[in-house]
Formats: sequence, C-alpha cells, structure tokens
Amino acid sequence: MKRTTTFAIALAGAIAVSAAAFAAGGEKPADWNVGGGEQDEALNLTPDLENGLEVYEVCAACHLPEGWGSRDGTFPQIAGQHPKVTIKQLADIRALNRDNPTMYPFALEREIGGAQSIADVAAYIQTLKMNPEPGLGAGDDLEHGAQLYKDNCVRCHGENGEGDNDKFYPRIQGQHYEYLLRQYVWIKEGKRRNANPEMVEQIKFFTDKDTTAVLDYVSRLKPPAEDTAPPGWLNPDFE
Repeated sequence: MKRTTTFAIALAGAIAVSAAAFAAGGEKPADWNVGGGEQDEALNLTPDLENGLEVYEVCAACHLPEGWGSRDGTFPQIAGQHPKVTIKQLADIRALNRDNPTMYPFALEREIGGAQSIADVAAYIQTLKMNPEPGLGAGDDLEHGAQLYKDNCVRCHGENGEGDNDKFYPRIQGQHYEYLLRQYVWIKEGKRRNANPEMVEQIKFFTDKDTTAVLDYVSRLKPPAEDTAPPGWLNPDFE
C-alpha cells in the first residue's frame, strides 16, 4: 500500500463542490448530539477493520498514515480517538452540522462510502498509536492551566484528557496545541456549531491568558504508554 501523495490534486478538484455545499447549507442550525441519520446507523454496525484501512487511505492525505496530523495544528491528531466521537464528527460534517470545508468533500459518501464505512474507519482510527511528540504551547503558565483544567474540564474529558467514548466526549490528551486553540476559539465564538453547549457555557468567561494556559496544559497530557507510538514510528499498513 502506497503512502498518499495526491492531496493537493484532490483538494483542487473538490473546492467547487465544497464551496457550493456550504453556500447552500452552511447556515443550517445544529444540535449537540441529537443522533439520528448516519450517526445512529453507523453506531449500530459491526466494523470491518480491513475496509476501515481502505477508507483511511483518503484520510491519510491530511491526517498522515499514522493519524498524527501536523504539529502546527493545521490537521489534528486523530490516532486513538474514540470511535463514537469519530462517527459523530463524520456524520455531522456530512450533514453540514459541523462546518469543515476542507474535509467535507473527502468525507462524502461517493468518496468513502456510507454508514458502514464511517463505522469501519472510526474503528481503524482507534487502533492507531498516538503521537509521542505533539505540538505544544509556550509552557510558561502550566500551573494555572492545570488548575483551570481541574476546575472546568475533568468532568467531561477526564483526569488525563482521556474523554469518554460512551458519552461522545473526545480524547484530547496529546492533541496539538494550535489545533486545540483554533477549535476552542471557534467553540467559544459559536463557529463550531455542533459543540456541546455545556462546554460553551463553561468557557465563556475564560480570558486569553486562561485559554492559552489550559490548552498548553492539555497538549502535554500523556496518553498511556500502550497507546503511544515510539518517536519516528511509521504505520506499517502504508508500507
């Protein structure tokens, strides 16, 4: 299996589709987790990891074969993510409940398949070992960040950022700082329309200092050793 090298060509061909879709449907209101549609269908299917790998070839163009994304936060780490979280986000993007013009054309059914493929790729992504060297913040206010995390984030995301698959709370430990920052700002400003309203309420009074401190702290939370790849690891499925 070859490493993916065609992202630029595919993206250029998809821009018109993505722009048209978001012009037509980008203002559609979203709810946090009402379920229904492809989300419920995918959640009730038995995943096929072999097909999940085939589907993931499309994802690897941006998220890399290892699922580590980019340290500058352009693309998130998705390796090790809870399958219910991945299923929800893919279903929301396809239904235009979450705005992601870059990802949207690659998430369409004609590109990766239907609900079964969503279930399959979500299961495959969970098997990927996580990045041991994510992008970090400045590291100059970690004590403040730790206290903010303890007071505001633990209830949903867990003591170590492990999230909760059954409750659709994402795993955020070891996520790239710049990606966390961008999503956090979008959630706070209402741009991330499928965000949990409890989180929106929780962070609405955070200052810029609070924001950078807590997200820097989160980016440094370590996944368990058994879920973490060694530095320089390459996904053997793409050799």
